[in-house]
Amino acid sequence: MRARIVGLIVLMVFLFSTASRAKVRIKDIAQVQGTNEVSLIGYGLVVGLEGTGDGKGTIFTIQSLVNMMQRMGVNVPAEKVKVKNVAAVMTTAKVSPLDKKGGTIDVTVSSLGDATSLQGGILLLTPLVSSDGMLYATAQGAVSIGGFNVQVEGGSKIVNNYTLVGRVPNGALVQREVDAPYPDDKVITILLKYPDYTTAYRVSESINRELGNYAVATDEKTISISIPQEKQSLANRVKFISDIEALGVEPDEVARVVINERTGTIVAGQFVTISPVALAHGNLNIEIRTTPLVSQPAPFSLGNTVTTKSSELYANEEKARIVFLEETASVKNIATALNAIGASPRDIIAIFQALKEAGALRAELVIL
Repeated sequence: MRARIVGLIVLMVFLFSTASRAKVRIKDIAQVQGTNEVSLIGYGLVVGLEGTGDGKGTIFTIQSLVNMMQRMGVNVPAEKVKVKNVAAVMTTAKVSPLDKKGGTIDVTVSSLGDATSLQGGILLLTPLVSSDGMLYATAQGAVSIGGFNVQVEGGSKIVNNYTLVGRVPNGALVQREVDAPYPDDKVITILLKYPDYTTAYRVSESINRELGNYAVATDEKTISISIPQEKQSLANRVKFISDIEALGVEPDEVARVVINERTGTIVAGQFVTISPVALAHGNLNIEIRTTPLVSQPAPFSLGNTVTTKSSELYANEEKARIVFLEETASVKNIATALNAIGASPRDIIAIFQALKEAGALRAELVIL
């Protein structure tokens, strides 16, 4: 039953991908140049854990704790320190030109040692720097993991969600603003999140049709827009950008099949096509059964009890399921043909890989 449900979900993914494409807002597929984010990173300590912190073998946690205590005027021998309530973590965040000094940003905290959970922990003051070593923010606060990890006697435990990565909402205070390029009063540059010549041309055409002949696509990612003179003031420029972001565009896409082998998920776009091909698919099931055999010595003899194993091998090859796929330009037709032979998600993954090798799949195959 579970296999049928998974197969139905995969089929639904194929069918939904064939739906007619609706227009999307420009702000959903592009951004104004100058609002790029800067990635930040820092090393810190999470304290207050209930025995779920790093073990004695995590030397860098002990060193960090001892150094911190010494800066506070407390001298503690490193060999006397136990860190079961402390965990070393890497702290990451992103800051953009829109984040002003004195504002706050979210922080992600990830365990660095052998801690078992960050539940209930507090992140101590942690500097966050960019790749060039510039300090942009400082983080501190309670760590939220959105789950739990409960262990009981006998080694049993109950785990809900992943407990070694957490967040500190609004946990970082911005100390330095990101230098943004000075805005040009006469030109706005829009950058597509997924570069494509056709989409860039359609964006420029939509702007020219709705707002005036101001836009030109300079490459597959960039659209340059001239600001009319009456909209070059600060307030009018903001309104002009808002009008551009609200325009609808039908983005183009590359024919692509994305496969996640770990979960058995397959997603195919509407432009995926298959050339005429005959397809046969079947499974070979092999089962090995092992039976323990015990040989007992005769009564009052000097022999020993001997345990051996008897193995039997069973092989069952399914009858091949054959289907002929004609020239098709519809993902729905592909899904129907694969469903007709009763293909499971794992079967479909193998079939798409074989189609690509045979040159019959006219699409990019992406395996995650």
